[in-house]
Amino acid sequence: MKLLLLLLAGVMLAGLTTADSSSSSSYSYYRLPTALRPEKYNLRVLTRLENPEDLRFEGSVKILIKVLENTKNITLHAKNLTIDESHITLKDTSSADKKNCISSTEVNSVHDFYVMHTCEQLLAGEIYELTMPFSADLNRQLEGYYRSSYLDPVANKTRWLSITQFEPASARLAFPCFDEPNFKAPFVVTLGYHKKYTGLSNMPVKEIKSNEQIADYIWCEFEESVPMSTYLIAYSVNDFTHKPSTLPNSTLFRTWARPNAIDQCDYAADFGPKVLQYYEDLFGIKFPMPKIDQIAIPDFSAGAMENWGLVTYREIALLYSSDHSSLADKQRVASIIAHELAHQWFGNLVTMKWWTDLWLNEGFATYVASLGVENINPEWHAMEQESLGNLLTIFRRDALESSHPISRPIEMVAEISESFDQISYQKGSTVLRMMHMFLGDESFRAGLQSYLQKFSYGNAEQDNLWESLTQAAHKYRSLPKSYDIKSIMDSWTLQTGYPIINVTRDYEGGSAKLTQERYLLNTQIGRSGRGGCWWVPLSYTTQGQQDFNNTAPKAWMECGKTGEVLPKTIKDLPGADQWVIFNTQLSTLYKVNYDERNWKLLIETLTNGEFERIHVINRAQLIDDALYLAWTGEQDYEIAMRLVEYLQREREYLPWKSAFENLKRMKNIIRQTPNYEFFKRYIQKLITPIYIHLNGLNDTFSSIEQQEQVLLKTMVGNWACQYQVEDCVRVALDYYRAWRAEPNPDTKNPVPINLRQTVYCTSIRHGSDSDWQFLWTRYKNSNVAAEKRTILTSLGCSREVWVLQRYLELTFDPKEGIRRQDSMWAFQAVAYNEIGFHLARDYFMNNVDFIYKFYHPITKDMSRLLPPISEQTFLLSDFEDFKSFVSNNRGSLKGLEQAIQQTLETMLTNVQWKERNYRQVARSIEDLL
Repeated sequence: MKLLLLLLAGVMLAGLTTADSSSSSSYSYYRLPTALRPEKYNLRVLTRLENPEDLRFEGSVKILIKVLENTKNITLHAKNLTIDESHITLKDTSSADKKNCISSTEVNSVHDFYVMHTCEQLLAGEIYELTMPFSADLNRQLEGYYRSSYLDPVANKTRWLSITQFEPASARLAFPCFDEPNFKAPFVVTLGYHKKYTGLSNMPVKEIKSNEQIADYIWCEFEESVPMSTYLIAYSVNDFTHKPSTLPNSTLFRTWARPNAIDQCDYAADFGPKVLQYYEDLFGIKFPMPKIDQIAIPDFSAGAMENWGLVTYREIALLYSSDHSSLADKQRVASIIAHELAHQWFGNLVTMKWWTDLWLNEGFATYVASLGVENINPEWHAMEQESLGNLLTIFRRDALESSHPISRPIEMVAEISESFDQISYQKGSTVLRMMHMFLGDESFRAGLQSYLQKFSYGNAEQDNLWESLTQAAHKYRSLPKSYDIKSIMDSWTLQTGYPIINVTRDYEGGSAKLTQERYLLNTQIGRSGRGGCWWVPLSYTTQGQQDFNNTAPKAWMECGKTGEVLPKTIKDLPGADQWVIFNTQLSTLYKVNYDERNWKLLIETLTNGEFERIHVINRAQLIDDALYLAWTGEQDYEIAMRLVEYLQREREYLPWKSAFENLKRMKNIIRQTPNYEFFKRYIQKLITPIYIHLNGLNDTFSSIEQQEQVLLKTMVGNWACQYQVEDCVRVALDYYRAWRAEPNPDTKNPVPINLRQTVYCTSIRHGSDSDWQFLWTRYKNSNVAAEKRTILTSLGCSREVWVLQRYLELTFDPKEGIRRQDSMWAFQAVAYNEIGFHLARDYFMNNVDFIYKFYHPITKDMSRLLPPISEQTFLLSDFEDFKSFVSNNRGSLKGLEQAIQQTLETMLTNVQWKERNYRQVARSIEDLL
């Protein structure tokens, strides 16, 4: 009984009796006990990659453990590891004579605890050395220490590599450890592998020695790391090549990829060191590691992972090909690199104490990344784009009752994974931007720098950050002495949702009365359920001033001691002939509803006046607010649709983005009704002027000076072809035919890069089976991740039921060459197609057990199949059907509880909208034609 699989219950050590096989740990609290702390890890891992039938690893971990309180137990994490219990050793380091031993072990499979009971008490103040051997297969689950592969085109052979993904709680799948973020310790990693491979880890190589037991194998020891959390440890054995970057006085920086993709590393190798240097300046702290590697992994469940000194990426997030990747692809690569490198300070240097404050990592990295990209590529206006994109996402997600606070209690591993969502990332980023804007640059920077210096190499929680920022705010006088950051920001991070502020003007008296309540999409929830109070910095401007650059608050909406809303009146406003706009540049996360007169004054300026003097972000805001408020009945659709009419004059990207996001939600419902014909004509009328202004689908990209106009042309072209505006479909089909006529279509593609999504989708939509097969062959032959995704989403545009059904089935068939991480793009493409929606929904409901097993244990990937189903369901009978489906299939939806709740609530709000607004919308649209 030498080996113990940790999937099983605990077993006594060799020479002692065996525990009952149902034995489980008596310790059942979800956090590790605090009696012990790891002081240092020595981790040795031997990886075997030569035999594809037997990819595995074995190793041992030696942990120096400091005892803080007397105890007879050592509790740490281990999962799915085979542990050779007869070789576990425990030594008291204070004396060679002091022996200790393990008398028995237990397992708690709920919390992945591995508990060792010691023969003698461990004494406070002493340091013990625990050695544990372990082994396991390199799994296929994309977490822990797992396998990935790629096809070597020259040898026509599959090449294998190993890689780690430990966040949030998967280091325990690779070696026994104290797998919580606040158990930081230095690591010495030694990797064993065949000499034909390369070994990488967080730190630089210290020495390489030959392995005396196994021929042609080596041991590669890395330098000792700084203290770090287990989720940031990383290592890989691979046959990749790399591209070095050189910046004066900068850290050693290398970018790695499979050999046949190394030519796609140039952009990342250039951008990465620049953004790293920007952060050194912003945070006032040099990058803490001696080197940094970034590596593109063929199979990777996250977008990217910020492991300290060895950042891992999906290929689409790191690789860029100027021949195949669009401007949007390039911006995504820049944004993700900037995000991961921001984590090297926010998350790695200072780490949250517990996953409750995950947003301190993710919200910060998201916000700071947009500062980094803006600094390096100011011509992209990344800050404006990113800010508006985040706001549009959160206005939607956080208006659901089933949303959650930014900072939320976590008691199970599954709950940690659910927190990696739009609330932690985008809402976290949005409230930080708000704080940056009301504090000003000087206070914001000073507060961040003092927080990072104070908690370097340690752990912190959000109150620690509030303290540093309050001190800076008072020092630089950017906040009244009676205000503190904690009171203000807790109202945004500890409660769910965001407010709608109702502005009722007294035109005679030149004032306005402001009230706030939570904005919810579900209109069945009464006023009592819309409570809450937010501290709101109020920035505003008037038609006379038009001062949109001043985003500092002119006043505050405050909350009382018990959280009640304090009434607010704004004075010195203009008379009855001038509008007022609150929330300049959308600096804060709230919606504004004006009285009818103010809305009409705004519509007059937009449709007949100098509309461009209203800031571009505020134009996007007015569209978003008007359409949302009409959706929930706070506003009349007639006002909303009259406001949207002005778009025939609009030539900027952000207002159109805001409009399309909102119109898409209406389209998803209306296109399944008899009035779709009017909606279609309305969209054609709306977008014809901008389509013509941008020269249609003609390839004019080289002459476009503003980068946002490239994105605008891409987006407008997509809608124009969907709605058969002007010559859009004909031009798209001409491009596609030209491509099909090329003798070498994989090397020469005449379709303009930024229009490929539109051209491919339109051609598949209006094309034949041979058009579909041609594109599927291009997918299989492509070597560029961004191009592969473009093709995957386009293949779902067919209008043939049998083609779509076949596509759904091959999406989930591993032999067909769609990697598991990419399958959701194909499914979503079919599901968002009006013909494919019912097929995809039925496929999901009929095959839910199979789909669950396909994604398990990365259930968040499965949750991404749900939005197209929820967004297009609007009949009460379909909603009830899905509700029954959920209650009958709880086992196959485990870990998706939050996503399911939000799916059902979205369906319900669609049902409400259809019943309340459909006729009024149809009438408003007919009136505008």
